[in-house]
Amino acid sequence: MKDVVVIGGGAAGLSGALILGRSRRSVLVIDSRRPRNAPAEHMHGYLSRDGMPPGDLLEVGREEVRSYGGEVITGEVTGARKDGDGFTVTLAGGGEARARRLLVTTGLTDEIPDIPGLAERWGRDVVHCPYCHGWEVRDQPVGVLSTGPMALHQVKLFRQLTPDLTLFTHTAPRPGDDELKQLAARGVAVVDGQVTALEVTGDELTGIRLADGTVVPRRALAVAPRMVAHAGFLAGLGLKTVEHPSGMGEYVPADETGQTSVPGVYVAGNVTDISAQVIAAAAAGTKAGAMINMALVDEDTGG
Repeated sequence: MKDVVVIGGGAAGLSGALILGRSRRSVLVIDSRRPRNAPAEHMHGYLSRDGMPPGDLLEVGREEVRSYGGEVITGEVTGARKDGDGFTVTLAGGGEARARRLLVTTGLTDEIPDIPGLAERWGRDVVHCPYCHGWEVRDQPVGVLSTGPMALHQVKLFRQLTPDLTLFTHTAPRPGDDELKQLAARGVAVVDGQVTALEVTGDELTGIRLADGTVVPRRALAVAPRMVAHAGFLAGLGLKTVEHPSGMGEYVPADETGQTSVPGVYVAGNVTDISAQVIAAAAAGTKAGAMINMALVDEDTGG
């Protein structure tokens, strides 16, 4: 039995495993190798690693975890259950692993509108986060696709980065009078009508096509996805996702230490904080790893 099985080998999982390894804990990281930010060529906002390809950060992280005795394997966890004083996780293909504690850092899925061309350009010139991608589209003609409660929030943030901004209402209701006044005050155009396709010339986004055939020239499109945590495999423990208070998606609730409602099961990163950037996910993993180590120390000393 390991001290800890970490499910998910992104920034949060590897950071937690690193802290646990440095605390002389036996750790197994199970990673499906399908990170959320795989479509992005570079990550941003990570101090000292700004512009680094996200895959490179994970490769370095895996080696650092291994240098402290941690194991990192490729696999997908399909189930988890309480097993005596610990837990057993089941892998696709039938393998199992046991641990005294679980740290779940499986991230989330970005659910985006079913518009032709949108998924293919996700993470390139179809973006969602102004802090992750905004600098790269600064001063360009940018559109914001209204998909839910975060559309106007996105408009305000992307307007900080470009003076040429257009809100596409798409299938959402048209903004109210007060909201339209705010948009007009910042020079944001509002275009009604359903978006049906992206116009691409060569390998560059050049416009947004509406149902009536109109094409509005744009070089980038911001889309707020619905973000849904990867947590279905926790059902056997009685854990499930719930609707986030913001309305942006589903997450696994936890306290400030990462402890869920199931004692011994911790979460960190986007599975519980759906808006966390890479550096915040890494910090949360570090904190959860430290909290798990302290819980094990208390258990071993009768505390």
